[in-house]
Amino acid sequence: MTPEIFSSKAQFRHIFEQGLVQLLDYDELGIFILVLANASFDQHVHDYTNKALQKKHHQLADKYRSLLQDGQLLTEAPDDIMVFLKLMAMGGIDKISQTEFRHVHHNNRQWELQFNHIRSLRPARMSQNVIEGIFLDFNPDGFHFNKPFLQKECYWSGTLYDRKLQIFYNKFPFARFHSLLIPDAEKCLPQYLKRDYHQYIWQLTAQLGETLPGLGMAYNAYGAFSSINHLHFHLFIKDHPLPVMEPVWQHNGGSESYPLECRVFDNMQESWSFIEHLHQQHISYNLIYLLGNLYCLPRKHQGTYPDAPWSSGFAWYEASGGFTTFNHSQFLDLDYPQLERELVLLKLN
Repeated sequence: MTPEIFSSKAQFRHIFEQGLVQLLDYDELGIFILVLANASFDQHVHDYTNKALQKKHHQLADKYRSLLQDGQLLTEAPDDIMVFLKLMAMGGIDKISQTEFRHVHHNNRQWELQFNHIRSLRPARMSQNVIEGIFLDFNPDGFHFNKPFLQKECYWSGTLYDRKLQIFYNKFPFARFHSLLIPDAEKCLPQYLKRDYHQYIWQLTAQLGETLPGLGMAYNAYGAFSSINHLHFHLFIKDHPLPVMEPVWQHNGGSESYPLECRVFDNMQESWSFIEHLHQQHISYNLIYLLGNLYCLPRKHQGTYPDAPWSSGFAWYEASGGFTTFNHSQFLDLDYPQLERELVLLKLN
C-alpha cells in the first residue's frame, strides 16, 4: 500500500509544508535558514510558513543582537551565522525575494534560468578541487546523513518497496519540493551507484510518478558535483520539463545537437549496461530518472575545466539545461550562447 504522503501532490505538499512549520519549534539558525530557503523558492510554501517564519526571525534576531552586544561568542555553524547576519544587515526576511525564472531562447532551443536570492547569501564553496576517479570509500567521520543533528530534517521515513527509505529537506532548494532521498542509510554506502539501487530508483520513480505528476529523481555521481559521499538521490517535482527533455534535441528524436552527450533509455537493463560501461571507463555522469525514462549525461570531472564565476558548479540541474544565478543583473544579462558555452566545457573529448 502506498504511504499517504505519496497518494497525491496535494497530500505531498501538505506534509512537506507542515513539516517545515514544525521545524521552527527548534531554536536553531540552520533550521530557520532551511525553512526560509524553501519558503523563498515556492510562493505556496511561503504563504503557509510566513507567520511562523516571521515570529522565529524576530526571536532569533533579538537573541543574537543581545549576544553580540554582550560580546559573547556565537556557537552556531559559521556558515549559518554569516547568512543570518546578512539577513539582519539587509533588514530582515522580507528583503529576500522569491525565486525568479526566465527562459533564454535561441531559435527553437531554450535554457532555464533562475535567480535564487537566498542561495546568494551562502559563503562560497570550494568547487574547483580536482576529482579523480568516480569512487571514494565512505568516511564515517565525514558529513553523512546518519549524523544525529540531521535527523530532525527528515520529513518522511519508512519501508517502501522492501527498502528502508529516508527523505530529507534540501537546505537550499533549486527545484520544487527539492529533497534528498537516502535508501538504506544505515548501510553507509558511498555515492557509487550499484545495479540494485539503480533498479530500485527506476521502479520507485515509475510507481510514485503515477500519483505525483512531474516527479523526478536525479543522481550526481562522484566527480559530477555530488557534495555528500553517502548514497543519495535528489527528489523534485517540476510543472514544466527540463530543457534537456525538449523534443528539439537529437536524443529525443529532434534535429538539434545537445551541447553534452545525452543518452535516453526506456529500458532499465539497457541503461544499466551503459552506466556500467561508464564505471569501467572511470567516467563521471549525471542521471535524471522520470516516469518511464532515464536521461544519462556523461561529463568531465569537476575541477578539470573552468566553471563560470557566476556559477557554484554544474551538477544534474545545470547539465540538464537549468542554471542558477545569485546576482540579479547576471540573471537578466546572461544569454543563450553564454550558457551553451558553459555546457560545452563539460563535454568529454
